[in-house]
Amino acid sequence: MKHLRYIELKSGHADDGPAWIGYVTASKTGRTLYFNGRGLMKLKGQRRSDSGGNHIDMETGESFWVSGVKKNGEDRRRAGSGKVLIEAAAVAEYLQLIGTKKLDTSRCEVTTSIRGTDVERLSRLANVPGRGWPSNPEEITPYSFRRNITSPEE
Repeated sequence: MKHLRYIELKSGHADDGPAWIGYVTASKTGRTLYFNGRGLMKLKGQRRSDSGGNHIDMETGESFWVSGVKKNGEDRRRAGSGKVLIEAAAVAEYLQLIGTKKLDTSRCEVTTSIRGTDVERLSRLANVPGRGWPSNPEEITPYSFRRNITSPEE
């Protein structure tokens, strides 16, 4: 099932990283979201990264903020800047959600560049033994996710 979400890259960008409004697909448990060719794993508590993200890319370790879309259309934080790219297929639902008929082009731009995601491949990567978060909670730090996974055979 697809859900409309706000996604912002936090690693190296603070509040003005590239941002999108688009459809994500959730894993069975809901702990991983698939978007734009990426598997974004949910972070909790002490696992949250210094950059303020609540999800981490399972392959690159980059930090992302993912949230529901705000009904007032102001998804970026006040300190943030830059246009939010809106997935072309999501524009009608987004406009209905925020209760308007036209996009605010000073804040948003429609894009067709969002890539499909190989959910099956990323799901296999996330479930490879010895990858992901350590099973012992005492070993967990914000940086303990075993990343840069390229194939389940490694």
